[in-house]
Amino acid sequence: MTEFAAVILVDRRGWVLLQERDERPVIAPEKWAFCGGHLEPGEDPLAGAARELEEETEVRLSPDELQLVAVHDVHHPETSSDDKLHLYAAGVDLTDADIVCHEGRQIVFVDPVKAPDLDLSDSARIGLTPFLGSPQHAALSGSGPVRVET
Repeated sequence: MTEFAAVILVDRRGWVLLQERDERPVIAPEKWAFCGGHLEPGEDPLAGAARELEEETEVRLSPDELQLVAVHDVHHPETSSDDKLHLYAAGVDLTDADIVCHEGRQIVFVDPVKAPDLDLSDSARIGLTPFLGSPQHAALSGSGPVRVET
C-alpha cells in the first residue's frame, strides 16, 4: 500500500483547483486529478500535502492552513494496488494566473458544476464528489453552498 496526500484549493467562487494530467504518469494518465502525490517514507500526510502542492503549483501554504477533508481507500488498477489518499482543502484568494503548472498539461480552477463531467482520476472521483457542495466546500469558498448535480 502506498500513501498519497492531495489538496483541493477552493477559490472565492467555490471553484476547485484540478490538474489535467498528461500521458506520462503511471497512475491516471490523461485524467483530471488533485494536486498531490506519494508521501515520502515517514512523512506526515499534512506536511506531504503542503509539500506536494508547492512542488506542483508554487502555492505555498503552511500545514495549519489545510483542513482534512477525508482519508479514502483507493484502488489503482494501473499498479494493482490498494492505496490510501489523505485529502486536504484550503480556501484561497487566487486565480489561474497565480498557479504555476509544474506537472501535467494544466492546473486550473474548475467550476464545481462542470467538474463531475471531467474524465476524473479514481482518487478525484472518490474525493471530489462528496466534497463538492458540502458545508466544508461552502465555508472554504466563503460564498455559501454551491449546488452540484452528481
